Amino acid sequence: MPRAVRECSIAFVTAVVVAAAFWAATPATGQAARPARLADGKPNLNGIWQALNTANYDVLSHNAKAAMALRPGPVVPVPAAAVIAFGAIGAVPGGIGVVEGDEIPYLPEAAKKQKANQEDWVNLDPEIKCYLPGVPRANYLPHPFQILHSDKAIFFSYEFAGAVRNIYLKDPGEAPIDSWMGQSVGKWEGDTLVVTVTGMNDQTWFDRAGNHHSEQMKVVERYTPQGPDHLWYEATIEDPATFSRPWKIRMPLYRHINPNARLNQFKCVEFVEELMYGKFRKQPVQ
Repeated sequence: MPRAVRECSIAFVTAVVVAAAFWAATPATGQAARPARLADGKPNLNGIWQALNTANYDVLSHNAKAAMALRPGPVVPVPAAAVIAFGAIGAVPGGIGVVEGDEIPYLPEAAKKQKANQEDWVNLDPEIKCYLPGVPRANYLPHPFQILHSDKAIFFSYEFAGAVRNIYLKDPGEAPIDSWMGQSVGKWEGDTLVVTVTGMNDQTWFDRAGNHHSEQMKVVERYTPQGPDHLWYEATIEDPATFSRPWKIRMPLYRHINPNARLNQFKCVEFVEELMYGKFRKQPVQ
């Protein structure tokens, strides 16, 4: 076996073993895990939170590679022409999976679509075009988000694209229209904030690897504090049009403790105007 192939195989096996250990681990409980609380006794989730992982590249375990978009090379695949100038910046870091069992249970046709999405990632990924990220992807993009809440209201604000979510504490009924971020209804189960998200359109992805869903998707999120500044995030995904069964992701989220922490603006729509509409100029930029 060639050395490069052998090293790649070892790296992949290592990632799978680490992912299995991650899912076998039990979130901490007890005295050390007690979070700060509001006056009503509920955990205080106010603050700026961020995931520290590579799930936005691929929610499954994955090795490092030269780019998300590849093309055949003389020996091994090389970066696609559209991204080759990014060099190491456009490369993909390896990472352990955040999916339980490290498998997404696609139906056959949905699996084919995922493969097509991945192969044409540079043209199809909604993140590239600054479309709203949807749920759960919004929570593990490489950008922080802020939770603001009291005993009467809960609100999520995301740095990427200025996305927001109002978490209804009283179910208003079926969402009137499908949208990028859907409709979120929350409740407390002990110290866990449980949020059910429905009414999402079929345009968002789970990651840059082309993992996708239909407009029938329902996501049930669980935010469980494990101490004053970190919590376990779990999301169970159901979509009978895309998956053969429900499946789950899990990851820790960390609160920014910098006293000057704040949510900055990354309203990226204006940054992609040339990409989206530059071709319509009378004299397009070469």
